[in-house]
Amino acid sequence: MSDRNPTLLSGGVGGARMARALVEAGVAPTIIVNVGDDDVIHGVHVSADIDTVAYTLAGIQGSQGWGIADDTWTMMDHLSALGIDTSFRLGDRDLAFCLARTEMLRAGATLSDAVSWLTATLGIRPTLMPATDDRLRTIVHTAEGHRLGFQEYFVTRGHSDIVAGLEFDGADSAKPAPGVIDSIARAPVVVIAPSNPPLSIWPILAVSGIREALVAHPRVVAVSPLFAGRAKKGPADAVLESLGLGTGTGAVLEAYSGIIDTLVVDVVDSADESLTTDDVAVVSVSTDLATSGVDFATWLMEQYA
Repeated sequence: MSDRNPTLLSGGVGGARMARALVEAGVAPTIIVNVGDDDVIHGVHVSADIDTVAYTLAGIQGSQGWGIADDTWTMMDHLSALGIDTSFRLGDRDLAFCLARTEMLRAGATLSDAVSWLTATLGIRPTLMPATDDRLRTIVHTAEGHRLGFQEYFVTRGHSDIVAGLEFDGADSAKPAPGVIDSIARAPVVVIAPSNPPLSIWPILAVSGIREALVAHPRVVAVSPLFAGRAKKGPADAVLESLGLGTGTGAVLEAYSGIIDTLVVDVVDSADESLTTDDVAVVSVSTDLATSGVDFATWLMEQYA
């Protein structure tokens, strides 16, 4: 690892875009990816965030940010015709990758092994790591008293429920995947991608030793996923508020309390009065990864790496 290469903590779409921006800026990040939303769906092991990051880095991601571009849906159509619930849809190519992963895991491989195979198959240069090889599942507790698996909450129910609490099942015994702690310790800067803090980053922090490694690191920079105090996509702002962390970009600051030393926010959020803090530097720039991702990634590395 060169002195300039950061470690990135990532969820799905937002983290994938940040990873791609860093690569396009000439940086080779090590990317630690959330596995709290992994699940067995249609009989295969789905690693939604890992696949989203991998497909994005390979340039084959679907237009919506997940899945594979121009995928076909023959298997889902057949399952639907047989009366199987296909509210969680996997394209045929996507399903093939998931099936290959499932066979590897059944044969005794670790999730890290499967991720290494995926990145090699897709020709991806950056190093991808699952946060843990152990079972870790994000459970959503809703205001109406439901206990939902992440994919049921997010995909099947369209993240319409009010999130009253989160549980990270398996976190008590989950250990960091090989290389995770070392990649944090050796990085000149650890960047937390503009992913949903409670749903995508907290599961990573729940793995024993990872939070402690970040607290011990001298430079941890989080990029806010909010624009004008709201999520551009997904329920980040709503979840932050429903969990009692507040509203606006200040809620992101609260979500990472005690972990980060810098929070990067978009210029439109720079006047947010809730961003007042003595412990964290708040920096405002244009964070639009869709239009200026490379410029932002270049600026980020010039400032902090």
